Amino acid sequence: MRGLTVDSLNPAILNVQYAVRGELAIKAEEYRERLKAGTHDLPFNKVISSNIGNPQQIGLDQPPITFNRQVAALMEWPALAELAGDVFPADVIARAKELQSEIGSIGAYSHSQGVLFIRKNVAKFIEERDGYPSNPNHIFLTAGASSGVSLLISMLISNPKSGILIPIPQYPLYTATLAAHSGVGIPYHLDEEAEWATSAPDIESAIERARREGVEPKALVIINPGNPTGALLDEATMRNVVRLCERHGLVLLADEVYQANLHAPASHPFTSFKRVVRALGSRVPLVSFHSISKGVTGECGRRGGYLECANVGDDAIALMYKMVSVGLCPPLGGQVGVDCMVRPPRPGDASYERWKAETDATHAALAQRTKTMAARLNALPGVSCVDSPSALYLYPRIRLPEGAIEAARGAGKEPDTFYALELLDDTGICVVPGSGFGQKEGQYHYRLTCLCPGVEEYVAALERFHNKFLERYGGL
Repeated sequence: MRGLTVDSLNPAILNVQYAVRGELAIKAEEYRERLKAGTHDLPFNKVISSNIGNPQQIGLDQPPITFNRQVAALMEWPALAELAGDVFPADVIARAKELQSEIGSIGAYSHSQGVLFIRKNVAKFIEERDGYPSNPNHIFLTAGASSGVSLLISMLISNPKSGILIPIPQYPLYTATLAAHSGVGIPYHLDEEAEWATSAPDIESAIERARREGVEPKALVIINPGNPTGALLDEATMRNVVRLCERHGLVLLADEVYQANLHAPASHPFTSFKRVVRALGSRVPLVSFHSISKGVTGECGRRGGYLECANVGDDAIALMYKMVSVGLCPPLGGQVGVDCMVRPPRPGDASYERWKAETDATHAALAQRTKTMAARLNALPGVSCVDSPSALYLYPRIRLPEGAIEAARGAGKEPDTFYALELLDDTGICVVPGSGFGQKEGQYHYRLTCLCPGVEEYVAALERFHNKFLERYGGL
């Protein structure tokens, strides 16, 4: 009997790669366990998880928003409002009672698309943001944005020659999901020299190349703000992208989960693709994704998010509903988190001043860390780094000595993976090598988060390691 063995499984899963939680993350966890066990044979005393945008993780410790947690507490145990009523502001109690009247117990299943009341609130949020109507029946609450992305890709891949255009560098969710569903990733490159700009002509070239190879482009992924780059699209580029989708009959998949992570909103504002599509009067099918995992909310573990469909027919919406109903419903705790994200306290509410102080502090900390890290990285020999105006990451490019490249090949590693492994071994800092996101031949990068507190100590460790690494392998 073969049982559950590798050779008995779907062969597509063997092609799935997810660098954010890959070799480096596994090794970092092993180091963390050794430190917890009291080992003293490592050259560092803590592991810094700079590999993933997980704001509230131990060691990153972004404070949760008090309003959100208080509402969550009352939804978990409504009796707290009576037992400790003086702890909770009036607007928190009112919000919890309102949600309880719509949901009942959060231990019960909800509608498979998510609680209608919360979907209506998401629609109001979108309308206020964009100035155009939103249909709550075309909104699906999801277990984070990732589950929504996976749903759409699984539905779009109709045969092994179905392709999805993905930016390079890209978030590995897209290539991993395509591999799992036997689809084809069609890469188009972002322009690092122009602050990781999106180029419509480069996307056109990728489409032509795919069709010559017998691949049918079905959809275009845009990550805005960018991951791992932190780039923001301007409205002229967005209009060009929408017109390109019209010409080629593409579904536009807009990953907008970092829309609240703006470090310089006056000069680099966020504009949604929904707003651009409606302003153009375009009929391009658009699916937009958002999440409570990023922004200042940072509630990754609650698994909450939503997707909104625009210019998508009711027949396709019905099929989407059928597919999500197989999973019964998204987590209720995540749905409550979405409601708090799209309906934060307003001026005059009892919780507003505290909410404003907390969100302002998080925005300021992220902006300051990003600026400091970019400046210090750019001062290192062989390093160039675009000063990200948004999101949670920097994506520096590194020139490596020939000796390091040869050593990496001898070890059977990509050169930037080799660099990242030595960084982890020497400092306890875990990053993600650029080879996990995709990059041009002969170029090397790594992604690190701007979530780490104690930025001076953290960046100083990066600087010491980099200089030692260059010395060890012969310099540039």
